[in-house]
Amino acid sequence: MKLNYKRTFLVGFAFLSICAFWQLYDNIIPLILLNTFKLTSGTSGYIMAADNVLAMFMLPFFGSLSDKCTSKLGRRMPFIIGGTFAAVILMNTLPLLDNAYFSSGGKFLFIAFICVLGALLVAMGLYRSPAVALMPDVTPKPLRSKANAVINLMGAIGGIIYLFLTTFMYSSAKTSGLEHVDYSPIFIIISAIMAFSVVLLSLTVKEKKITDELAALEEEDEPQPAEAASDDDVHEKMKPEVRRSLIFLLCSISLWFIGYNAVSTWFSTFATTAWNMSLGAANLCLTIATGGAILSYIPVGIISSKIGRKKTIIGGTVLLASCFGASFLFTLFSDKFSPVLYLVFAVVGLAWASINVNSLPMVVEMCSSRDIGKFTGYYYTFSMAAQIVTPILSGILMEKVSTLVLFPYSALFVLASTVTMLFVMHGDSRPEVPKDKLEMIGGADD
Repeated sequence: MKLNYKRTFLVGFAFLSICAFWQLYDNIIPLILLNTFKLTSGTSGYIMAADNVLAMFMLPFFGSLSDKCTSKLGRRMPFIIGGTFAAVILMNTLPLLDNAYFSSGGKFLFIAFICVLGALLVAMGLYRSPAVALMPDVTPKPLRSKANAVINLMGAIGGIIYLFLTTFMYSSAKTSGLEHVDYSPIFIIISAIMAFSVVLLSLTVKEKKITDELAALEEEDEPQPAEAASDDDVHEKMKPEVRRSLIFLLCSISLWFIGYNAVSTWFSTFATTAWNMSLGAANLCLTIATGGAILSYIPVGIISSKIGRKKTIIGGTVLLASCFGASFLFTLFSDKFSPVLYLVFAVVGLAWASINVNSLPMVVEMCSSRDIGKFTGYYYTFSMAAQIVTPILSGILMEKVSTLVLFPYSALFVLASTVTMLFVMHGDSRPEVPKDKLEMIGGADD
């Protein structure tokens, strides 16, 4: 059974558009709140946290809603198309309001900005779960880790595109001394990339045709997995042992996100304090970790298809905890950064890829094909909850105890996720003898 890489890369354009948007959102919206509207860092932080809070509720809801969609375009595509183009319109309104407020001020413009920002978050929430659920919809179950590796790679490319553009468009040479920066050009470009990505996806991937063919062939050639509820009866309850595995897996997802996100949030603060590094040098470590993950996505997808998702994830959590532990030990013996740590962060990227590529496929393996959107929402609920809690919890510990608590904190939570993963007994990939028909639909070009 072969993965249709061409189709998977095309499906990945939806995730590319999502990641390009969030990279822009996380980088530029705080600057507008601070520099144009003159909000405090604390108030800006609450506004920036709203997307994670809303996502906890919206992603399962819209994912489940897409499961029930019976459009001729398919279950996911109406949400992807509608959400993207609503987001494109709303996001280009934000810099207009920003520029108008700088020129004339006024409470109305600020209220309008916040309202548009809230509507934009809803628009993005509308299609995030359906976009991610599209991959398992059009991919045979044993190939979903490989496919998810491609999807993550496309997401990383989306983020890199944004970073590349802003490096040249908003360099210090171009913005130094300006009283106000006009962000309209970058919003227009990223929104154009989003629109192009979704148009390309809708023209090249015929969702309903592919899912209908895949469902028919899987029903004919493969028995229904024991852990999934029957597609013939959407009201059939999940078996207790499968539910137990799902709960442990979702707990594992929260735990490793608590550990990893603490480092990604506070590393720059830690490095400038403990190792006396510049911000640029500290960010280079995180960039190397991202690069390590990007280079690892495809190989990890291949490895997990050979040895299984659970073993690959556990290997990743042990490796990630070891890297955080090694960084802490280094800090105990040195108060200066060493280039050796670049290698450690490259391995961090490999470890994170091993976890990230396999976790979503394990979640959706436990549900019927009619519930993939809902279970994708569950995945994001638990990961988003972790990303809300951990910056606050780890920040308090660093303030009250010591900055040095960062790496032990992260290592502890990642190790805890290893323990909970040991109790996950369902959702792993099952290498099977290739079937001609499924190989045809998995490997042929559209």
